[in-house]
Amino acid sequence: MTHRPYVKWPHAILRTPAQPVTVITDETRAIWDEMIRAMDTMPGVGLAAPQLGIGLALAVVDASDARGQAVRMANPEILHASVALRDHEEGSPNLPGVWAKIERPRAVTVRFLNEHGVSEDRDFVGLWATSVQHQIDHLAGKMFFDHLTKMKRDMLIKKARKIARH
Repeated sequence: MTHRPYVKWPHAILRTPAQPVTVITDETRAIWDEMIRAMDTMPGVGLAAPQLGIGLALAVVDASDARGQAVRMANPEILHASVALRDHEEGSPNLPGVWAKIERPRAVTVRFLNEHGVSEDRDFVGLWATSVQHQIDHLAGKMFFDHLTKMKRDMLIKKARKIARH
């Protein structure tokens, strides 16, 4: 099965805060399944619903080596972030061909609704934490390059546009 296409930067949905999800339904679960297919196709370690043009506060992350360990989240929010930071090269299928080193907290505690509609608090560390924070940014209408200086951000977007033209 396929998935709907990634929306391309600067599509407005990528700058629009996602709508909270009030109840987990079969439709919600079907969207998560589609998001996991899209994430695995990249291949990536996370995806937020707005990246596929869906304006709901849904995210999936799977930073496992074996794959198949995806965590499905609705309305994820960071409760606690570590003081220790971690660098990671981040990118997005919404702005293909470019990456940037982003510094984020090494560990986070996140509260979200799980696939059963139950509120869950979970700790994420390392790449899992980076991916969760990246997806939460997407749900708030932020892109990874918003963490860069204006000069670095402008250079990155210019490079992505050049790649898209060729």
